Amino acid sequence: MTIVVKVGGAAGNALDPVLTDLARRDDYVLVHGGSEAVDRLGEALGRPSKYFTSPSGVVSRRSDPAHLEVVVLALAGGVQTEIVAAFARLGVRAIGLSGVDGRLLLARRKDGMREVVDGRVLRVTDDRSGTIERVDAALLRSLLGLGLTPVVGPPAVTAQGEVVNVDADRVAAEVAVALRAETLLLLTNVPGLLRDRNDPSTVLRSVPKEGVEEAVALAEGRMRKKVLAACAAVDGGVPRVVIASSRGVAPVERALAGEGTVFS
Repeated sequence: MTIVVKVGGAAGNALDPVLTDLARRDDYVLVHGGSEAVDRLGEALGRPSKYFTSPSGVVSRRSDPAHLEVVVLALAGGVQTEIVAAFARLGVRAIGLSGVDGRLLLARRKDGMREVVDGRVLRVTDDRSGTIERVDAALLRSLLGLGLTPVVGPPAVTAQGEVVNVDADRVAAEVAVALRAETLLLLTNVPGLLRDRNDPSTVLRSVPKEGVEEAVALAEGRMRKKVLAACAAVDGGVPRVVIASSRGVAPVERALAGEGTVFS
């Protein structure tokens, strides 16, 4: 059995419990985000993060060339190294890979992106975001076969060698599909998809295929990306996806036991 675990990088996530839980296993690929680290570094460099909302309500990071440099520094040069070092302290031999390394994540640059500004739909210009077209599953399996734990994160690379930013939740979904993973865990700073975003007790426990439209309608802001990634993974053949909390004791085991929102 192979599982793919994605741990979020927004404020309120808990990385250490996830890594401690995973250190007991040897059957997984870890995918990471790092939005808080990107925001923090961007502020320090005078390049604050900017976001836009698409006509469908999805909130995305604006990845112009200057900000893409911040993303690369914060994720591939910062968050990923910290995770690999933390794994080393736990006795885990991990190796960090951005999507550019070995062309692990091959993408195409997005064209025709739109944003809503004051009720008007406008074209997003000079954005270096991409859509993943291929994951080198053979590379990941080779590393796993050598007893190494892959730690994967954005950015990705195009066939022309252009670096593009990609959503980490979608990275996790595509990695899970490519590896034919049994389960994908999307661990975040809330206990699952909430019917009321202000009430943690209102977790939607399960989303069968016929409940996808309701789940997408419930999701707001960045949670919508997680729900869309979960749906993409299930459509791609992953039997089960769980959106759950990264906090508390044994978050991986709890999510595998079904604690959170289960897509199937």
